[in-house]
Amino acid sequence: MTKWIGIAVFLTAASAAAVERTALQRVYTDAIVIDRIAEASRKDLPQTVLERIVNEDIDLLRGKRADGSYEHATYERLEASRSSSSHSVQPRKNDDMQRIEMRGAWVYRLIVTSASRRLLVTRNRPLFLDRVEVSYIPEDSADTRNETITIQEKLEPGAMRSVEFPEVARQATVRLFVRADQEKGYGNIEVTLVQARVVDDADSPFADAVASAKAMLRAIDAREVPSLRAMAARVRDNLAPYQLPPAVTAPAPKTPSAGPAPPSATVEVVEPASDPSLHAELQMIEDLLTGTEEERREGMDRLHQLVRRLRP
Repeated sequence: MTKWIGIAVFLTAASAAAVERTALQRVYTDAIVIDRIAEASRKDLPQTVLERIVNEDIDLLRGKRADGSYEHATYERLEASRSSSSHSVQPRKNDDMQRIEMRGAWVYRLIVTSASRRLLVTRNRPLFLDRVEVSYIPEDSADTRNETITIQEKLEPGAMRSVEFPEVARQATVRLFVRADQEKGYGNIEVTLVQARVVDDADSPFADAVASAKAMLRAIDAREVPSLRAMAARVRDNLAPYQLPPAVTAPAPKTPSAGPAPPSATVEVVEPASDPSLHAELQMIEDLLTGTEEERREGMDRLHQLVRRLRP
């Protein structure tokens, strides 16, 4: 059993290495294309397209995963962007709380703001913020965690209340429980989630390439063509060692000369033929081994049968 698991791990690792090499080749090719576009451009540099290409290449160099995390970068408690929504809190019978819900990805802070005015000249009314409930999935876990932060404060017009999450949340659902004064009437409130910033790992093998790509973005924004070309060349130089070597062409056979040829040993090199069915079978086994428990068992059975079939 251990033997088959080792083979499965080897196949998965080989597949991941092939994916990474393909990504690096794409970034390398993109750097060549961007350099050529910059060389041919005058005042018509296609900024939007180039920025999109470079941002995608940065994600490839960071090793972006399907869930939004990175292999060579982490999310830190530094503001990258914000998402906000405005709500009107109406008075309710028996001072019941109104629930306000908001969702966000890769967030670490909640900011609750009471507007100074409801309209252009009408002053806003105070609100009572009771508590905040946060359901989130941490960056390094797949389990959902729940936190309740008790506040119980009056939010005066123009005031702001900030709530820090225990961890940077890969996905978060925030619920605010707030009420308005029945005598004074409704009030307006703004809810903001602050998204964490991606910070590159200093020990990443592609740290210099990522730094050069970021410099390319700045050069594109400023339309500095010489800087853009220099950074594109730097990206190529950084990724050149990871490119596949060129195919080696066998030398043409020499024309035999007249007279008896000296005896020599002949070595015949036979290149193995590509078997599409074998590749498809291995791909199916890899997919099964990364699935459910039942699928993994089926994958192990298929792998066992394949090894027996290929055994000389």
